[in-house]
Amino acid sequence: MIRTATPADVPTIHTLVRELADYEKASHEARATPEQLHEALFGDRPAAYAHIAVDDSTGEAVGFALWFLNFSTWRGVHGIYLEDLYVRPEARGGGHGKALLTELARICVRRGYERLEWSVLNWNRPAIDFYEALGARPQDEWTVYRLTDGALARLGARA
Repeated sequence: MIRTATPADVPTIHTLVRELADYEKASHEARATPEQLHEALFGDRPAAYAHIAVDDSTGEAVGFALWFLNFSTWRGVHGIYLEDLYVRPEARGGGHGKALLTELARICVRRGYERLEWSVLNWNRPAIDFYEALGARPQDEWTVYRLTDGALARLGARA
């Protein structure tokens, strides 16, 4: 079962984000607090949205998708950028990841969005195989760039 996250899910989402960071060997980079996630998802001006995958037999959250809107100037419409998709290892293979992506695809179709995009680590072969089996294709002609920490502060401080 997939459902829209509620404020009561924030502690679970925070835990799942930490688990994802551990899986991606980047736990040192996951600094978001539950309070920040609550504000981002349920504050006066939500910046992101989340869905929870619930195990039908136990009723427990086993995964999540956290996403936000992007915009294509070429297409002239919004799309969804999937920031995080995570299913706990013991629940993988149960269809939860596919159900989460299916729900996001449904939202795109219903709202007239023309893209559902995300990034995947090059070493994450199980995820790449999963995405490609759904029909997703890598966008090899683009390279992601990122400014953070000191480099972002230095550039932002320029007059």
